[in-house]
Formats: sequence, C-alpha cells, structure tokens
Amino acid sequence: MDLTAQTLCVGAEFAPDPADVAAYAWVLEHGRLDPAALAGHLARQGLDPAAAATALDRLAEWQLLQPDPADPGRCRALPPQTAIAALAAPVEAEIQRTRAELAHRQAQVAGFLPFHRQAAQQAGGAGEIEVIADLEDVRAALDRASADCRSEVLTSQPGGGSRVPAAMEEALRRDRALLERGVRMRTLYHHTARFNGPSQAYVEAATALGAEYRTAHELFGRLIVFDRELAFLPLSDGTWGALVVRQEALLAYLCGIFEQAWTLARPFAAAAEDGLEQVSQELDRTIVRMLAAGLKDEAIARRLGMSLRTARRHIADIMDELGAESRFQAGVAAARAGLLDD
Repeated sequence: MDLTAQTLCVGAEFAPDPADVAAYAWVLEHGRLDPAALAGHLARQGLDPAAAATALDRLAEWQLLQPDPADPGRCRALPPQTAIAALAAPVEAEIQRTRAELAHRQAQVAGFLPFHRQAAQQAGGAGEIEVIADLEDVRAALDRASADCRSEVLTSQPGGGSRVPAAMEEALRRDRALLERGVRMRTLYHHTARFNGPSQAYVEAATALGAEYRTAHELFGRLIVFDRELAFLPLSDGTWGALVVRQEALLAYLCGIFEQAWTLARPFAAAAEDGLEQVSQELDRTIVRMLAAGLKDEAIARRLGMSLRTARRHIADIMDELGAESRFQAGVAAARAGLLDD
C-alpha cells in the first residue's frame, strides 16, 4: 500500500471538525474566500461563527483550497484526493531520495566483501562457518546468494512447504530469475505439501518454469545449498537466524544427505496421485517405526513436518488400533503384525 492509499485509510477513521466541513462545502458552492459571509453561514448552521477564519486557514494548510492568482477573493475547493496527493508528494520524494542514498551506501560497503573473504581465507579458514542472528540479515544473505548462483540450488523444506498465497508471486519471480539463468532447482517437501492448496499451486507454477519437486514422509531438516559452495542451516536455538557454511567437506556431506533423501523421495506430481488411504497407511508405518525406535512425540512431529497435536493424535490412534498401552507394547504388536522392517 502506497503512502496515498494509507492516508485514505487513515482519513476514513478521522472525523473532521463540523466547522471545517461547513466551510469546505461553502467554498465549494460559492467559489470565494469571504470570512464574514462564511461566519454568517456557520451561525445559521448552529456553529460558532468565530471559527470561520480558523477553518479557512486549516483548509488552506491541508491544500484543500486553491486561491485564484488573478483575484485573491476567489477560491476553488479541491477534491480531497488531489490534496492528499499534494501532501504526500514531498514525503514520498524524501523517501525515494533516502532509498537511493541507502542503496548507494550499501553498494559502496558491498565492495569490501572480496577483501573480507580473502582475509578470511588467509587467516586459515576463518569465515567458513558464520552465524547470522538477525532475520533481515539472513534475508539479505539469501538474496545475495540467489543473485550470485550459477548452476544449482538444493532445498529441503520440512513442514509441508505450505505457501502463503500473498507471498507466492514474489517467490515465483525470484525462482523465475534463477531458472531463466539455467540454474537447476530441486526441492524436497514433506508429503503433507501434497494436500495444501497454495503449495500445490506454487509447485505447479514453478514446475512449469523448470523446477523439480519431490516429497517424503521424513526429512532430515531445513537446508538451502547454492552451487554446492554455500549452505544455509537453521540455528538450533529455534530463532530465525541461520548458520552459513562454506567449508568444503561439510558442504559435500550435506549435499550427500540431500541426494540420498532425493533418491528415496517421490516426484510431487506422481505422489499427488496417491489416495488419502495409501498416504495414511504409509504415515502409520512411519510412525510405528519411530515409536519402536524410541522417538518422543516432539521428534516424531518435527521429522514428519506436522504439529505436535496432530502427531499425538496419530500416535493415539495407532496405539489404540494395536491395542497397546505403552510404546514398548506398540512396538511388539507392530512387529508381530509385520509392520516393522526386519
């Protein structure tokens, strides 16, 4: 929403002074500036006639009045939209000037990046792992990595990959810019993404541009890798910060994990054809294996990309179906029923 639209919204909640409204209507009808005549009009309206001069001054300050240069006694009442635009113009101009100055300074500071990286390398590997705590700094780092990316992006997005419709267009613009440069994009989602409408629409649109998507019941965690040279991992403290990895051996290890998960995952389009019953059966088997392995409810929910409440509901249903009162009993019953791998 631009500044003019914001002003209109604020104006919708603002009740002007009755004297100001009466003065505006009077000038609109008569087309002249006459405080004495306006005072008489206010008196007939049951308003304070002494407010006439003040009301005209306020209307002029708000740029709702435009005096006639040839006849100071005559005046035109301007539409509120015109006055709003006139009031907003200098503020918007100052914002544009500030943005341009900020962009110029950022470009100057960015020029020091190669020297910082070179110094880090000469320091014996310093800078190969970096912690970025602030969310805006993380976004800026991701934007720079996307702009510099040359060949490949690998992404693991646990939690179903749910897309907010309002953010889809911006994300597609960013992905289109990468794909048009010939960058290969592969993304892993949880199976839950198949049944999320915005996620389905996003995947369909991005796939048409050349992106690739697969889904799995279990994922190893959130990960973004650019050109196998730069990776972003979430911080363990649960904040919106990120761990930035440039270390060669660690990058190779992370990419290997991704490739293994990618091989076991199902293409999004093919997976979407599975019925709810089949997905439910696969999900139950996965949960049973996790229960048998001793995982807690929180860990199961995190690995399956679902809420803790949903995970506990599934667990309760499975234990009830197996007639088990404990996780140990559930594991024994599942093994006897052939629900566990050998």
